[in-house]
Formats: sequence, structure tokens, C-alpha cells
Amino acid sequence: MKESNEAALLLGGHRIAAGIEKCLKQGGFSVLTDLNADPAAVNLVILVTAEDQGIKQAWIKRIEEKVPAGTLIAVNTESIGLDILQENALHPGRIIGLNWTEPADQTYFLEMIANETTNASEVTHLEEIARTAWNKDPYVIRGNAGIRMRLLGALIREAFFLVQNGYANAEDIDRACRNDAGYYLPFAGNLRYMDLMGTYAYGMVMKDLNRELATDTMLPGFFTDMVGRGDWGMDELEGFYRYKPGEASRWRELLGKFSQEIHELIGQYNHSEEAALKNGSN
Repeated sequence: MKESNEAALLLGGHRIAAGIEKCLKQGGFSVLTDLNADPAAVNLVILVTAEDQGIKQAWIKRIEEKVPAGTLIAVNTESIGLDILQENALHPGRIIGLNWTEPADQTYFLEMIANETTNASEVTHLEEIARTAWNKDPYVIRGNAGIRMRLLGALIREAFFLVQNGYANAEDIDRACRNDAGYYLPFAGNLRYMDLMGTYAYGMVMKDLNRELATDTMLPGFFTDMVGRGDWGMDELEGFYRYKPGEASRWRELLGKFSQEIHELIGQYNHSEEAALKNGSN
């Protein structure tokens, strides 16, 4: 991994920020976390906030009042269009989407979103930094929205449908995901796995199955009831499962250990191996 001597300003207060800071520092970046701490010294601002349009736009306005015109502003956005975040910006071409996943310092994931307004050279530069200094395997979506949450959303919607209609419970869903897709997804995405297994069989199955898959546009009642009760997950001791005090920290410790181990395993089957296969070498 090549280190960089650049500096970044990390803002927004999202809990994933701690992992992002580690990731950047591992790549040799200096990281500032105060908008008033000489923002002119940075070429990149990373903003990670809750998925709220008003909050993001307010932050962008504050940032643009402080940083030079050439500073790139990378904003996490899962459901808010990049074009919306660029509206009324002083320099909309320097605003891009940048989505991370936890733990940000250990996973290869990084989703970049750039549209026709975005400065293309800035995107290319950031993509190179992500690959060489942050140890990421980034991809760039040319448009206004990312794909990660669309893919996850489709899976979650079908899981909700199965639970709501009594076909399965939370434990069934998690076992099916973990013990099947959980095995092959770190090695190959869904589409390469279909190539490996044979696309014809999948085509025959999906031909009939597609008609039965969920197409709901609203969240199911059991889930909205959960959210309404404040059953928001481990920190509240209740979500899809019940937890005891202290379990959340133990789960996060296990996640960190697992993420490090799977990071090393994925690294053994990366794109350099794909290139070797294409070249016919071992």
C-alpha cells in the first residue's frame, strides 16, 4: 500500500467516522476533524452524516463557506440523489458521493458516485488514492445514486416479505444468507458466481421465481412497529433479536476480528489473481 502525504477534513459525526479516520491515517493522510482548523490546508473533505437531506445540505453550505473552491467534498448518500446535494452549491462539480461500510478501515468496499456535473479529473484522482493509499477496491457509479443499497434493499425487501407472510423467521433468513451466499460472496459477486455455476440453471429458476418475488413499496407492519417501539438494534437491547447488556460491545469486537480475517482471505483472491488467470499463469 502506497502512503500519501495529503490531508483530509473529516466531518459529520457519524459513528463510521472513527473507522474512516483509521483508514486515512493508515494511508499516510493527516486528518482534521474541526471545520475551523485551517481548512485551507486540505484538498479533500469527507462528510458522513445521517441519511437526512437537510442535514447534508446544511453541512455542505457550512463547508463551502470555509474551504477553497478547489477542495473536493465527498458525501455519503444512500437514498438522496447526488444532483440534489449539488443543488445551490457554490461549486457543484466538486461534490461527489462516497459511501463506506463498517469497519471502514478493514473492508475493501468504497462506492463512488459521480454524475455529469462532477469534475471527472477529481474522481479519477480520488479513485487512485482509494486504491493505492486506502487499500480499497473502489468502483464509480456514473449517475446520481449508488447501487449498494439497491442490492441490499432488494434482499431485505424479500426477507421482510418472507417474514411478514409466515414463510420464515429472522433466524431462518440469517442462516440462509450466511450459509449460502455468505460463503461465495467474498470470493465472487452474484454474477460471476452465476458464470461459475452455469447461467442456464439460474435462468430457468428465475423465469418462474421472479413472478413470486416481493414488489412491496411500503415497509411491512412488523418492522414499522419495531421502529416505533424503539427496538433499533443491539444498543437498545432489542431488534430482530433480543440482547443482554454488554452484548453489543462483544458483537462489535467479534465483527472487528472477523473483518480482519476475511479481509486477509479476500486479499488472497483479488483482481491480480483474475489477471493471472487471464494471462494463463499460475
